[in-house]
Amino acid sequence: MGKTTAEKIFDAHLVNEPFPGTKVLRLDAVLCHEITTPIAIDDLIRRGKDRVFDRTKIKAVIDHVTPSKDTKTATQAKILRDWARRHDIKDFFDVGANGVCHALFPERGFIRPGYTVIMGDSHTCTHGAFGAFAAGIGTTDLEVGILKGVCAFRQPKTIKFNVTGTLPTGVYAKDVILHIIGKIGVNGATDKVMEFHGPVVDAMSMESRMTLCNMAIEAGGTSGICQPDMTTVDYLWPFIQDDFADKCAAIADYSQWRADADAEYDQVIEIDVATLEPTVTFGYKPDQVKTISEIAGSRLDQVYIGSCTNGRLEDIRIAAQILKGRKLAPHVRGILSPATPAIFKDAAKEGLIEIFMEAGFCVTNPTCGACLGMSNGVLADGEVCASTTNRNFMGRMGKGGMVHLMSPATAAASAVEGVIADPRKYL
Repeated sequence: MGKTTAEKIFDAHLVNEPFPGTKVLRLDAVLCHEITTPIAIDDLIRRGKDRVFDRTKIKAVIDHVTPSKDTKTATQAKILRDWARRHDIKDFFDVGANGVCHALFPERGFIRPGYTVIMGDSHTCTHGAFGAFAAGIGTTDLEVGILKGVCAFRQPKTIKFNVTGTLPTGVYAKDVILHIIGKIGVNGATDKVMEFHGPVVDAMSMESRMTLCNMAIEAGGTSGICQPDMTTVDYLWPFIQDDFADKCAAIADYSQWRADADAEYDQVIEIDVATLEPTVTFGYKPDQVKTISEIAGSRLDQVYIGSCTNGRLEDIRIAAQILKGRKLAPHVRGILSPATPAIFKDAAKEGLIEIFMEAGFCVTNPTCGACLGMSNGVLADGEVCASTTNRNFMGRMGKGGMVHLMSPATAAASAVEGVIADPRKYL
């Protein structure tokens, strides 16, 4: 019997199985940010265990509220900063060098096919785009990971999503994953891996695959996983070129993590995107979705483009294509937050930042702030935001605020019209 990608990774990283079905895995990367890690740090200090298992395998960043907005967030940043310095953490990204964690860490080459990755953040599933097993975990598991370099998991079953057809104009990875979540529900993949296959996924860039995997958690998934291929190798090549004779050797090695043709899945779900429209959430759950035809015209107060879901250069280019030569609707404010300094720099070089500013957008530093309603774009009670982020829970972007999740293209078109709008007319 063949194996899924997750099964192969579990087998290769198994340390022991203390209870039937509970598997302790060796970790390749422990990721940390200033919102969840300080709690773990303080507890380890109280227990007299202020140590790290391997300073080169821990990656840390201050990204959720940056620069700090008040004394509380400054204190959280200071705890992480002092800890990173105390343990000489090799890869620590402070203000100025920092970016949104799930964009910054892949951009730096820290995630590879076959890796096990944990973080005290639900959207850690993003990194499965590389053919890794990446999962968000709680404080206790994070402490163990920092201290011992291991984490215990119940081996998840896997759902295979076979994505076929050709993406229509104006439809992107964000629309695909919103459609999938709408189809299976927010509990449709609970405690399971969402493994993405098919020609549509094969044709996606690494940026689009990260968008796809980023929202696996919104369907309850432990991780999203794409199959490593030459697209993966091309993205990683600047970081792995000394490890392999050539790219063919790299893909030959990474192919060991691809699911076997005869792997056994909990479910196989077929997704044909040939007739898919731009897709937008309504209400306060990620599975509450409508096509653009059903929701166009809904009022807006703010448009936000950024986050670990859609703040990459590919996303900014798509939005800029629509915004070029156009202005924000008079009653709508627009915010752009490129996800990393490198993305900001590249967008500036290409003239994209200027396009946004000419359109009337406020361009901010890389930060997660608006996505979780902490800074740089918080909504007032009753306000509505068109957002490229990943979560539309009640109060997510500010108490009493409403968030509509959508692609960068749909967000850009909505910024121009001042209501939720169909991007296809601008493409």
